[in-house]
Amino acid sequence: VQLQASGGGVVQPGESLRLSCSASERTSRNVLMGWFRRAPGKEREFVAGITWTDGFQYYAYYQESAKGRFTISADSAKNTVHLQMNSLKPEDTAVYYCVAKSTYYRGTYYEAFHFDLWGQGTQVTVSS
Repeated sequence: VQLQASGGGVVQPGESLRLSCSASERTSRNVLMGWFRRAPGKEREFVAGITWTDGFQYYAYYQESAKGRFTISADSAKNTVHLQMNSLKPEDTAVYYCVAKSTYYRGTYYEAFHFDLWGQGTQVTVSS
């Protein structure tokens, strides 16, 4: 399974961006996909995740700093997830990575080692 991320760019503080990630095929009946980011000089951190089963029972969860500004959504028919990022701040500047867990049953995961599938990363720069 390959993950292809897109949608990064350069925006000013307060503006929005929408990232997308397409998986080449469905990972499993139960799906977990999400986003991590790595800011310059910082550790990689979880941003948001979404789970679903057979195209239903979507459940989204977020890192604390993303709550209220970021929204993750999914189109199960297209094996695609989106990350809508609003009210962007300079501290959101990072390379954003799409991730997936190839064998998933249930639960929420925040640590990078749980995700064995990673996309190539897309740069998001928030600067005035």
